[in-house]
Amino acid sequence: MPEFFNSYKEVPNIALLGSGGGQRAMVGLLGSLVQLDKAGLLDCILYLSGVSGSTWCMASLYKEPDWSTKLETVKNKIIERIRGPEVSLTDAMAKLKKYYYGKDLFSLTDVWAVLVVTSYVKEIDERTLTEQRKQHNKDPFPIYAVIDKQSKQSNDGDPWFEINPYEAGYSLSGVFVDTGDFGSQFQKGSKIKHQDEFDMLYLQALCGSALGDEEDIKKTMWQKIKAFFQNETTLEAMRKEERERTDEVMRKEKETEGNEAVLDSLSKPRPSDSGKYRFPSDKPISPSVDECHRALMDLVNMNLSVLNGKDPSGFEKSIRTNLNGKRQPISTIETLKKADERAEKQDIKHFTMEVCEDLSSWTSNWLIDVWISICKCMAQWIWGRKYNLLHNMTDEAVNSTLLQSETRDYIDGGLLLNSPYFSVLREDRDIDLIISLDFSQGDPFMTVNDAAETCKKLKIPFPEVNVTSEDKTKPKDFYVFKGQNTPTVIHIPLFNAVNCGDKVEDWRKKYRTFQGAYSAEMIADLMDIAGKNISNNREKLKEQIRAVTEEKRFGRFKTFLNKDPFRLNIN
Repeated sequence: MPEFFNSYKEVPNIALLGSGGGQRAMVGLLGSLVQLDKAGLLDCILYLSGVSGSTWCMASLYKEPDWSTKLETVKNKIIERIRGPEVSLTDAMAKLKKYYYGKDLFSLTDVWAVLVVTSYVKEIDERTLTEQRKQHNKDPFPIYAVIDKQSKQSNDGDPWFEINPYEAGYSLSGVFVDTGDFGSQFQKGSKIKHQDEFDMLYLQALCGSALGDEEDIKKTMWQKIKAFFQNETTLEAMRKEERERTDEVMRKEKETEGNEAVLDSLSKPRPSDSGKYRFPSDKPISPSVDECHRALMDLVNMNLSVLNGKDPSGFEKSIRTNLNGKRQPISTIETLKKADERAEKQDIKHFTMEVCEDLSSWTSNWLIDVWISICKCMAQWIWGRKYNLLHNMTDEAVNSTLLQSETRDYIDGGLLLNSPYFSVLREDRDIDLIISLDFSQGDPFMTVNDAAETCKKLKIPFPEVNVTSEDKTKPKDFYVFKGQNTPTVIHIPLFNAVNCGDKVEDWRKKYRTFQGAYSAEMIADLMDIAGKNISNNREKLKEQIRAVTEEKRFGRFKTFLNKDPFRLNIN
């Protein structure tokens, strides 16, 4: 038991929050935890909650049972890995296939996991959260936070969604499902179709996908898709499957010559294990894989051209020339350059969907199949789609908007609030102290200010946040916000005037959220700068922990008196 406490009844409930910030948050959180451990304060933390990039650090830590008892060793393993080589294309291809055929609802989150997250975390982590249930008795309890996209857009319902080793659900509404069943299909509170639990790679993608604005993400996604599918290894895998299917059809035709019923069955689609229908290669030569590949690559380039403000008409013409005459004619885009940018994007979306629908009707190659599905998801911008665990329930305590749709989309929590305050502000968690590590790229007070404002609207106890204009331009490395009957909030901006001097902006520019993987030197420097925020404030942290301990002790004493004030009477 840490030195501050005389008994376990006096131990305050302390939550450590890691904000979003991509790999900056991943490395920054790791550096902060190392110094908390050296200061003897890590044992005080009851909950460790993160959004976006902070969850990448958490996933790496919780690979190791009781990681907090051997953090120096675990830290070295993590750093060695993220400084190492990326996941191979062959392994990425195999993982994408597993995601595509392993679930009913495929989305861009699956693609982001394989093509983007792996480039930062340098591994494919296929463990699940529920496997960790009995492995971390000595570690803080992990909470991964995301938001419900539909609730965010409608500004209605409960957008705050959390996932931990035991349950997944809406933090403020208090409705949860076993984590192993999150993603399964539910009807009126009963599971009607099981889906396998997602793995840790997928969870990191679900939590950490908002590394830039939407247009930057779209450009990056199309570029990643292009690089993946134009790679010669990918193309050769497509051709190999086509050859194998051609040989299979020819062999079966020879074996069943004259048997029209069997031949007819070869031309019908058949479901895979996931329920997705696959067409056998009844037309293995026309159109060829190369023709499909060319049409889809033109489609990718056309979308990139629009995003980059260039004329896409050449790619559109190539698609129509390539496909018309083989299947149903592809319509032209009525006006390639429109004054109304929204109308132009809608035209591109409809054209993309039309090409994909046409191609999907006659392909039997899994890589072409998944490429088509990815393009459809890009056109519709589908992320984190899951079956709705509350579908058609009748619970008056839950906002009706959460009960209606069969599916919900879950996205990076940083798109609404870049720190997971509401995962720890659940009433039953009874938090006494929040330590907020802010790794945000912009305003270092936006998250805590927004949390305070939202709590005020929702009538959730939270201290008032007051910062000066000077603090915004020259932030310090330690802030304390207190209130009456509220948790105490310690707020620590990553880059500040104490550890960066007058070069705060230089540090921010060096460690942007959306950039390539950091070098070994950048990782070491960032670990150091984040660690200083803890080591420089060790005594202040202890002081605040002692203060909330005394408040809790005094609060218990007041409760005792209120329950039976006559017990202190002396006869």
